[in-house]
Formats: sequence, C-alpha cells, structure tokens
Amino acid sequence: MRLGIISALYEEQKGLVEAMQGPAKLIHGMREYWAGTLWEIDAVCVLSRIGKVAAAMTATTLVEKFGVTHILFTGVAGAGDKTVQVGDIVVAEALVQHDMDASPLFPRFEVPLTGLTHFQPDLQLSLRLSRAAHDFLEQDLNSAISEGERREFRLAQPRVHRGLVASGDQFMRERLRLNALNEALPGLVAVEMEGAAVAQVCYELGVPCAVIRTVSDNANENAATDFMRFVKSVAAQYAFHITRRVCRDLASRPL
Repeated sequence: MRLGIISALYEEQKGLVEAMQGPAKLIHGMREYWAGTLWEIDAVCVLSRIGKVAAAMTATTLVEKFGVTHILFTGVAGAGDKTVQVGDIVVAEALVQHDMDASPLFPRFEVPLTGLTHFQPDLQLSLRLSRAAHDFLEQDLNSAISEGERREFRLAQPRVHRGLVASGDQFMRERLRLNALNEALPGLVAVEMEGAAVAQVCYELGVPCAVIRTVSDNANENAATDFMRFVKSVAAQYAFHITRRVCRDLASRPL
C-alpha cells in the first residue's frame, strides 16, 4: 500500500510533512510532493491548491508518477445542511460536481461520457476514516484544540456526518444558492471545491479514495469570517490527528 494524502490548504500539509520519517521532496507540476513514512505507512503528501482542475491534476500525478494505491483527501467545507455545524466532520459517501451542467445533451450533474452524476469513494477506507474521526472527537479533541478556540468556534459537541458532498469552482457564500442545491441534491451534507474531481480521477484510474472535510462555515454570507483562523487552529489539527489515527489503523490492519 502506498497512501497519497492530498491537502487543500498549506496549514494541513505542514503538520503531516513534519511528522514524516525520511521525507524526500520532489517538485513536479509546480507542486511539492513529499514521500516518506507516516506512522508506518508508505505515503506521499502533497498540497493540491484550490479548485477541481488543481485537485484532479494532483490526484492523477500521485497515481501515474508516484504509484500511490489509495488516496485520502483532507480539507475544509461549508455546511450543506442545517443540521451540520461548524466544527463537525463530514466523510463523503458520494460526491457530485454541482457546477456540471451539459444539459440538454446530458442530464444535469452527469459527467459526460461516464453515465454518472455521483462518484463513490471506497467503502472500507471511508469506514476506517469515519471511525478515526469519531475516536478523535471522543478522545483527542480537548487536547488538540485549545479551550479558547473551542469556545470561540462553539465546538461543544462536534459530530461526524456521512453523506453527499458537492464540489464546484465557487466559494459558496449565498444562502439562496445553497438552498437551491439542497432542493436539487437530496442528502447534501457539505459543499467544497475539490473532492468530486478527485473521486472522478480515482474512479477512472481504478484507485480507492476517501474524502474527509472539517466544516468551517455555514456556506452563507458570513462564510469568510475568521476562515483562516479556523483553518490554522482547528481544521489543521483535525486533519493531523485523524490522519495519524487512520495510518496507525492501516498499519495494524491493512486493507
């Protein structure tokens, strides 16, 4: 097994690279790929940058150039449903590109020539990821996130959600647009900008993948408020600790 770990933001990537044993850096396609061992797992970490094209290019390179056998994508997302709160964790059960619309040639959301609107992440890897997220919230949250930050972002009882994640090349900041997506995509739990592109690449290349997101905002007009503070003090810690749990789990019980 060789695990490719894609992070959408630098703050998440930094902690993982620092934890890597024997890291070797290779620059390719304007990205830094770090290969080494993470908690006994052969891994390659990379910052994808933001957006579907950037994420798709990164995922393809991980498979074609670095020979990864599984891909894990970590990042932040906006809440896709009123029951999802800031600080909650979303593990994707399916992913859709919400800005894909080639109608009337193809149905809305369908990726042309695939026959698919929804791409499925790997079930076993996603279950491992979900379990690691639950264990993190139950056992590590209070030590990983300072009391002040937990109070600032109201992280009283964060939860783990599994469901539909929608990706598109827009930062979701309008409540009316989110409401329209909820009507068109039942079961939506999060909106972001990369996951479905990674899932499509992995589907076409036959590589298992999983996507986890920390909810950073409610995808409305206040979405940008304290965004980077949340990423640095909360989301980066979530990603680090959950990834560590997943790697240790995979090392002890390989897929």
